Amino acid sequence: MTTGYSKIINNRIEVMQNIEQSMEELLSKYLKSIEENWQPSDFLPDARNDNFLEEIKELQALSHEMSYDAFAVLIGDAITEEALPTYESWLMSVDGIDQQQPSGWSKWIRAWTAEENRHGDLLNKYLYLTGRVDMRQMEITTQYLLSDGLDIKTGTDPYKNFVYTSFQEMATNISHRRVATFAKKSGNNQLAKMCGVIAADEARHATAYKEFVRRIFQIDASEMMLAFEYMMKIKIVMPAHLMRESGMPIGGLWSHFSDAAQRTQVYTSHDYIEILRTLLDEWSIASMTQLNDAGEKARDYLMRLPDRLERIAERIKTPEKSYSFNWIAK
Repeated sequence: MTTGYSKIINNRIEVMQNIEQSMEELLSKYLKSIEENWQPSDFLPDARNDNFLEEIKELQALSHEMSYDAFAVLIGDAITEEALPTYESWLMSVDGIDQQQPSGWSKWIRAWTAEENRHGDLLNKYLYLTGRVDMRQMEITTQYLLSDGLDIKTGTDPYKNFVYTSFQEMATNISHRRVATFAKKSGNNQLAKMCGVIAADEARHATAYKEFVRRIFQIDASEMMLAFEYMMKIKIVMPAHLMRESGMPIGGLWSHFSDAAQRTQVYTSHDYIEILRTLLDEWSIASMTQLNDAGEKARDYLMRLPDRLERIAERIKTPEKSYSFNWIAK
């Protein structure tokens, strides 16, 4: 006899299979061809050129114009991008995704991973060239982040996972875009372009994951609404929330990194709320019909949530600088 939980899983797999039928269309719409896509070498000094050393000196000089906090956020963003293997393995475990199949969802995840892989490569190489980073300490944090894994409370539920990816891709877009603005203000147009193209990728990927959720709402509205409510109740954590440095417990560095992001206004609690408002609007939550009683209650909760979070955010004070990151060379 099939249990209620098994029925839910089987239903989700059926929904995933339904969306998978359109995967070729989704791949061509939201991902770019490899030959036409940008690569890290497009934005970095070329060691084959005679003026390579002069370009490195200029790159290093400009990197020192960025504020301490903004530079720390840039490094943290790079470490987050470098933990990509964890994100790929996590998505491959989602119900309805068969990594043994060379098409469909597994094809999406591998192609998405291939695009995302460029982000960490570009930022890592740039940071190495600046001479402002203790690369060993940065690499230690990256290895810890990969080793410690991910705990985002989604399980293998595709509905919850796609709410998470929709939210998280929008958040990383904001972070990279804001760092690009800081870089440009400090005269570092080269870094601004790097962060800008990464931000553009994140925005495009966010649009894709939001489209996945929109299609699920069309097929299984009440269950999708409950998954959305669940994720907002437990709160969306960022992929690097378990970040740490040598000698720290798991997650021991995250609050310091978050404080730096808050001080610079790269990513704040107000951004979190604005992302939520955007999702509510783009998924037409307020006007969603054909919901069961539980789905209606979830919808009502979600519609009240932004104002509630705003009241909490208004009481949050900008943290003072109280920590020196091992990543930044003394």
